[in-house]
Parts: sequence; structure tokens; C-alpha cells
Amino acid sequence: MTPTTTLPAIMPFHPPLRSTLSVRDALLSKQEIALLDVREEAPHALGHPLFAANLPLGRIELDAYSRIPRLSTAIVVLDNGEGLSTLAAQRLHTLGYTNIAILEDGLSGWRAAGGEIFQDVNAPSKAFGELVEARVHTPSLSAQEVLALIESNADIVVLDARRFDEYNNMNIPGSVSVPGAELALRAGALAARKETRVIVNCAGRTRSIIGTQSLLNAGIPNQVHALRNGTIGWTLAGQTLEHGQTRCFGPVTAAVQQQAAQNAFKLAGRAGVRHITLNELSVLRAQPDRTTYLFDVRTPEEYRAGHLPGFACAPGGQLVQETEANASVRGARIVLADDDGVRANMTASWLAQMAWEVYVLNEPEPATVFCETGHWQPPCLTAPCVDTIQATELASWLLADSEQKNTTLLLDFSGSASYVRGHIPGARFVLRSQLTSALKQLPEAQGYVVTCDTGRLSVYVVDELQRLSGKPVTLLEGGTQAWIAAGLPLETGESALVSPRIDRYRRPYEGNDNAAEAMQAYLDWEAGLVEQLRLDGTHGFFVLGQSESEHN
Repeated sequence: MTPTTTLPAIMPFHPPLRSTLSVRDALLSKQEIALLDVREEAPHALGHPLFAANLPLGRIELDAYSRIPRLSTAIVVLDNGEGLSTLAAQRLHTLGYTNIAILEDGLSGWRAAGGEIFQDVNAPSKAFGELVEARVHTPSLSAQEVLALIESNADIVVLDARRFDEYNNMNIPGSVSVPGAELALRAGALAARKETRVIVNCAGRTRSIIGTQSLLNAGIPNQVHALRNGTIGWTLAGQTLEHGQTRCFGPVTAAVQQQAAQNAFKLAGRAGVRHITLNELSVLRAQPDRTTYLFDVRTPEEYRAGHLPGFACAPGGQLVQETEANASVRGARIVLADDDGVRANMTASWLAQMAWEVYVLNEPEPATVFCETGHWQPPCLTAPCVDTIQATELASWLLADSEQKNTTLLLDFSGSASYVRGHIPGARFVLRSQLTSALKQLPEAQGYVVTCDTGRLSVYVVDELQRLSGKPVTLLEGGTQAWIAAGLPLETGESALVSPRIDRYRRPYEGNDNAAEAMQAYLDWEAGLVEQLRLDGTHGFFVLGQSESEHN
């Protein structure tokens, strides 16, 4: 793990350029490379290379060490002409990275060189899911067919493979929350009769396909089908969803777990997954020229109760769905752990098919090695020493400032969705990546106070804002959460947006007010991903059960 450090003085850094052809050659030869799109998520989703991981400029100090743990990794940063790449390269250099380049001519250069451009987020995982269905013809049922089964009281269970919060927001009537990696472990208990038909759904297509195929690959005796097009298809069919449900999987018997573990182990072996001991893992981690990611694929609740030191929390279903957001170095190694022999092997079987070098830790004994508790604490830069203010003091200060017109401005660097849900009265929303342009739009100020949800991001803004403005800047200690904990009031809504809300791409399957045209366009886009994979040619994916002639 990279040790935390403090920022040294900023020194001029002039990174070299790297061509699209060179990056493609690295991907094709399976060299380690981190291709980073440093724009905000919304412009990233409008178009990027297949394996470009989104690491926005404003979050580099928080996320770089966990997503690119080896400082000598080959890094190539890109933008679309906004000038963010140079700033990102400087910040990465300051963090200690030693092999940084800028993609020549950015996104337009990639396109001009014939590189394929992918839209949306998690494009590699979604494209892989479509490839799975195309190659092995994963069985599915339409929304109308599933509704007919429900209304006829057929012997079925509907298992929702998304995160629980997504399920809780909206779900197929009567369905149960069983996030992706849990399916092979839990389905045997939820569909104990082999005559019970299992329906797997997600919001769109990918997790339904992967979840259904997981159960089929694991040898479940039941009939299994994906709900074609998920909750989007259900909505487009004019059918009603439930909201606020909390049905969730329960415990499984030892016999169910043991059978699932045997099946998962065999499946992982078929996919080329390797199994290692803790001692062998130590050898891998000691190799200075390779990146090794460590992920615990169990539920967040299990992780917090006890986990292996150095392993990040990455529930398996979402790890397969969001691989590049967790492991941003293509060509790196991934080591997975669980305590049941099912979830790690199932997750590994998919990652291996997605051309990752994957290992599973041989059934570690939880009582002896799952010795750390609590949330994952990613390695990051030690926060710089800055002037701070407590929440109650800030409240008095802002009141006095408004009466005396001293024009101290409060800037909030939280995510825009969090800002809209609740922010300190009078706070202005600013994206860190847009700070220079935001200052030009703000009224003249004698000084600034900065905040974000927790203060972890805004602490890095203090020096930057002081340099740009020449004015004193103070950090709200503990961020907006400290303000809330002090019982102080919040505003809601888009009351003062200085920067555009481009930090998060609005998925067509989120919320309950999506336009039918947007949902259908999303489904059409997913259906076209297999052809895009063919045109791109860098993926290296294979699918268990496909013919040899289809492997490329």
C-alpha cells in the first residue's frame, strides 16, 4: 500500500505526449496501463475510449493511491481539449507518480486515429454483458411474460441483482434483493424446489444477464431466466413497480453453502482462475513491477464486521459491473477473498473472462485473519495543515458577516446531488475542476470558507483557492456533516449553482421520472455494444461455453 504523504512544493512538470497507437499497443499486449479520463463524469459518459477509467481532476488526491497503487505505473491522462490533462498530470506528479503522459490530442486524437468511442459509464462491463448474451444466448423473458407468471401465481422467485439501495428505490413486485455475487450462494435457499423458476432482474440488461448466466454456469437445477431489459423494460411495458421494499436474502444452510462452493470452485477453474495461500499472496504483493488489487467481495455489513488487512470492500456483483472504477490499471492482477468459497470464485470467473489476471485466496479462516473491522480506509494524501473553523462558530460568523456586509463567501465542493439534498444556507456549489471559471462568476469577496460533505475533499482546495484569489481561505472542520451534527439548519435545492451539475451522469434507469425515449435509447445503445467491441478490438474478452471460433 502506498504510504500517505504530504504535498511538497509545486514544481513545474512537463509530461510527454503518448499516441493513440501506443496506448492501443499496450492494451493489446496486456501491459499495465492506467488510461485516465480526468473530466467530470457527465462529459466522460458522452464519449471515451473503452478502457478509459474516469478519475475527475478534483478527486485525484482522494482516489489516486487506491485506484493506481503502484507509483511507477504507466499513466496516460486525457480530456477533450478542456486543459484538464495538464493539471491532472501535475497533481499526479506531485503525488509521486513517475511515469505520466498525456494522450496526444486527447479524445479527438483518439477518434481521429480510428479509436472507437464508447458512451455511458462502466462501458467495459456492460459491453461484456452484451457479449455474454450474444455468445451463449442467455435465456430471458419479457416484462409481459413475467407479469403473466406473477399474476397466475406460478412457482417463481424474482431475484433483484442490483445494490440494495437501487432495489429499495424501485423493484419488480414481489421480488427479493439478492445482489449479484450473492446469487449463486443464496438462490438454492430461495428456490429450494428444483421446479421453482428463477427470474433475475436489474435496471437494464447487464446485471440480469450476468446474474442469470452465473446461476446457469454454477449448475443450479432450476429453470433460470433474465428479465429482459429489467425495470426499464417493465416500465416501458406500462407495468407498475413497487417502492420502498426491504425484502432481502436470508442465511443459507451448511449443505447449500458447501454445494455452491464446490460448483463455484470448478467454474473458476474452467475460467482460468488461480487459487493462492496467504504466503503466496505476500510474494505477489512484494513484486515491485506489478500492480495487485485486493478486494473483499462479501457484503459491506460482513466487511465491516471483520476483513483481511489491506483488502478493499468491493461486493462482487458491483465489482464485475464497475471494474474500471475499482481497478483502474488495465493489465493488473486482482486477488479476491470471501469466507464461504462461493462469492470470490463466482466473481473471479467473470473477471477472468474479462481478461483480468485473477486469483482467489484459499478459504481464509475468518477467526484468525479477518482481524480488521470498520469501513475501508483508502490510502490518500495526508491532509495539509490549514486554518479551520467549527460549525457553531461559522454560523455566528456568517450571521455577523451578513449584517456587516463583509462578503465572506461560503463555497461547497460536495457532489451536486448531495448539495441539492441539503447544504448550508448561503453556500454556493462549485466544482473543484471548474474553480478558475467559478471565481470569475462570484462577487468580490474579502475571504472564503470552504466545505464539502466531510471536509476530506475541500481541505485540498484551501491552498489552491488562496493562490487563485489572493484572499484568506478557511476550512469548515468536519464539513457539512459537522454542521448537521451541530443541529444547524440546511437549505435544499439548486439555490446557488456556480458550476454546472456535470459531476454525475444521470443514468436513464435512475429515479422514477425518466422519459420513455431516454430509456429506449439506453436499451438500443446497450444492444449495439457487441459491434463496438468488434470495432475496438482491444478487449480480449472470452465467454465460457462459446465456440472457439467466437473467441475474438
